[in-house]
Amino acid sequence: MSDIAPTDTASEPETAPVAEASVDVPADGGESVPEAPAVPADEADQSDSWWDLLKILVYALIIALVERTFLFQPYNIPSGSMEDTLLVGDFLFVEKFSYGYSRYSLPWGRLLPPFDRVWAGEPKRGDVAVFALPSDPSTDFIKRIVGLPGDHVQMLGGVLFINDKPIPKVRVSDFVEDRNGYEHHIARYRETLPNGKSYFVLDAEANGPNDDTQVYSVPAGHYFMLGDNRDDSDDSRGIVGYVPADNLVGRAEFKFFSIDDDKTQWWTFWKWPWAIRYERMFTLVD
Repeated sequence: MSDIAPTDTASEPETAPVAEASVDVPADGGESVPEAPAVPADEADQSDSWWDLLKILVYALIIALVERTFLFQPYNIPSGSMEDTLLVGDFLFVEKFSYGYSRYSLPWGRLLPPFDRVWAGEPKRGDVAVFALPSDPSTDFIKRIVGLPGDHVQMLGGVLFINDKPIPKVRVSDFVEDRNGYEHHIARYRETLPNGKSYFVLDAEANGPNDDTQVYSVPAGHYFMLGDNRDDSDDSRGIVGYVPADNLVGRAEFKFFSIDDDKTQWWTFWKWPWAIRYERMFTLVD
């Protein structure tokens, strides 16, 4: 904490000469009242300017709070569990009104007692959603919704099964990432859900530990979440478990900025032009 600097002795302020106010003598001879001296115009203008600036700041704060609470909230991606749909260093907006509002979708709402979701909306299979981790609601996760209430979900040989039916998984070009100057290839596939929603998934490890699972029966009012990077994701197959509808925060809509953290840090701003992923800016989240 910085010390308080001593104040210097102020010199006598210069005062502008004030003209003598004229005095009107009442006709009845009563005592006259002198006119109050006028406030200098420059002081009045300065006072109005400060008041206008304060009002603008208050209005801007209210607008930002309302937008963040009820409309769109920005997030950034710190892990690779959703590659290559979302990369580390992506910044995106999450639509808050997609699923309605619960205490988890409101700022500081986690301190509130539980209440029924307001203007509740039904999530769709394939949505990329932000939610409060059931075991630690202070932490937000982002995954893809693959299982709806009442579904039976299972992984067999790296293939997703929903209600005993395999989800089509077609091999496409590899996902290529830069690791310390070397190209690293990861097998990439396109999955298509029963409702027609299509997206890319990564399979970094053949016969990985999460490629074969038990059958998960999704309870009423809950959802089953998977990361698109199937071998590098903590999701409903593990610590996440089934996600209650009340824990949903919103649906990821579009990316507005993206920067490769391997090429720069926030303080090395002179490197930003070569680290920004321009092709990912202002693009929708599939």
